[in-house]
Amino acid sequence: MRRVVVTGIGALTPIGNNFGQYVEGLKNGISGAGPITRFDASLFKVRFACELKQFDIEQFMPRKDARRLDPFAQYAMVVADEAMQMSGLDPEKIDLDRAGVIWGTGIGGFETIEHDISEAALATGEPRYSPFLIPKLIGDIAPGHISIKYGFRGINYGTVSACASSTHSIIASFDYIRMGRADIMITGGSEAAITRASVGGFSAMKAMSERNDAPETASRPFDKDRDGFVLGEGGGALILEELEHAKKRGATIYGEIIGAGMTADAYHMTAPHPEGLGARNVMTLAIKDAGINPEDVQYVNVHGTSTPLGDIAETKAIQAVFGQSAYDLNISSTKSMTGHLLGGAGAIEAIACIAAINDGFIPPTINHYNDDPEFDPKLNFTFNKAQERKIDIALSNTFGFGGHNASVIVKRFL
Repeated sequence: MRRVVVTGIGALTPIGNNFGQYVEGLKNGISGAGPITRFDASLFKVRFACELKQFDIEQFMPRKDARRLDPFAQYAMVVADEAMQMSGLDPEKIDLDRAGVIWGTGIGGFETIEHDISEAALATGEPRYSPFLIPKLIGDIAPGHISIKYGFRGINYGTVSACASSTHSIIASFDYIRMGRADIMITGGSEAAITRASVGGFSAMKAMSERNDAPETASRPFDKDRDGFVLGEGGGALILEELEHAKKRGATIYGEIIGAGMTADAYHMTAPHPEGLGARNVMTLAIKDAGINPEDVQYVNVHGTSTPLGDIAETKAIQAVFGQSAYDLNISSTKSMTGHLLGGAGAIEAIACIAAINDGFIPPTINHYNDDPEFDPKLNFTFNKAQERKIDIALSNTFGFGGHNASVIVKRFL
């Protein structure tokens, strides 16, 4: 099958508003958490999140255009544009029928659903709905807008699998290119879910940290005192391209996608399988698909949400898959810095793997204070400080409510 490489990257995260800033945030172990400013959260049990910092959509598009897009789609347009610019692709010089877009989001237009629908429902007299209501809230509108902007007439749709959404979009794009059905794909995911309903709903599930007195240290994957995830927002984009197509136009190549896996826990609506069965299977499939051995992987960017059950299950899965070579791995959860971007998580975490390969560092798992006896002390969770290491192969895990599991493997391009 054809080889698939990465030729462009875009990132918009709580620790950096572009790819370069994001990488610096990862290297420096920056926490993106702080008090919620999107709305008055004073009456909520959870009053903090990982919001974007100093982000103004009007720096990227006219206000009139921005008002027609839910924030999740705005974020998608911003990161897709950065990735396209980085790639050097000229839409006038490529076959637009073989260029496509697949985009992931777990929820889609959450802010639109919450504000526009509720305002109309509470209105006195005849409810008035915006003509942009439906196009703003549907999850597949982001790839639609991206394709319109660049004229990409190939494969185009959205993926929805909760927190695994953007990894599934990357895998689908990878598959279409290596099977010969496309030459170029813009892929990734975005989420804008820091809203009253989202915070209230996740809080009611007891899924989020309630460490309101110290939000910067609230996301504590693998720490004994972890108490849930921290909600984040933003997105990430990759330009995936068939190798010979990229070489022919003289593109800079930042990495190669070599394998992927997808499974289901088939166990519980929100809780992981206690032995990490689905996680174990998905990593095994990805490694097999890549044609490598477990010991060839040097870094695993884990799902690592900082939940009591999830972190244990994933660690059990890693030890089952990698065996003795698990002790040679660097493991880290970048959610300790960015928070959990839900449907956008997989994209920015795959990007973290590419950055690790290109810059020779392991992003840290910050906010570690107390060892949990549930975890093998010989495992290297890269606690608190980035580590220098030459990485040739990295694996990224994302798991979603509903038992969706997705893993993607990135390799240094040689």
